[in-house]
Amino acid sequence: MNEFEIKILDALQDVFSCRFLDALMPFITHLTDGGAIWIALSLVLIIFKKTRRAGISMAISLAIGLIVGNLALKNIVGRIRPYDVNESVTLLVERPSDYSFPSGHTLASFEAATALFIHHKKAGVFALAVAFLTAFSRLYLYVHYPTDVLFSMVLGIGIAILSAFITSKIYDNKKIKDHK
Repeated sequence: MNEFEIKILDALQDVFSCRFLDALMPFITHLTDGGAIWIALSLVLIIFKKTRRAGISMAISLAIGLIVGNLALKNIVGRIRPYDVNESVTLLVERPSDYSFPSGHTLASFEAATALFIHHKKAGVFALAVAFLTAFSRLYLYVHYPTDVLFSMVLGIGIAILSAFITSKIYDNKKIKDHK
């Protein structure tokens, strides 16, 4: 599997590699380092009553993803990164020190963006565009395999749906208590 995925990454480099993307992709990836932009956005949304539910849903998503993806799956699977297999690649970013599977950047981005989309479609579309750019950046930068990114997208969407369900239960219980 790794050999086939390395060929895909090499093909992406052959097709897309250019100075513009060499500058843009590290910027995109750093924008979502540690999920910081998504954490900050969720906290801002929590402040305002109109967007609080979306912010809570995003925060729950990010917390679940951190536990499931970064703390559990990365260490259980222990997949080496593609640049360790193809050592001829020149990286445009600092070498990540953790394992490759799943992609934490992609996971956090799809959790947060999907949670936002569920509650606020227009803002969610923009966030999903950033999430897709983040996913592509991880491939372009040769720090993840395609299956790392695809799995992370699907898992992130699933976690966001679960967090929206949890958030609705929190709000439903609050309504019941408010009426007693």
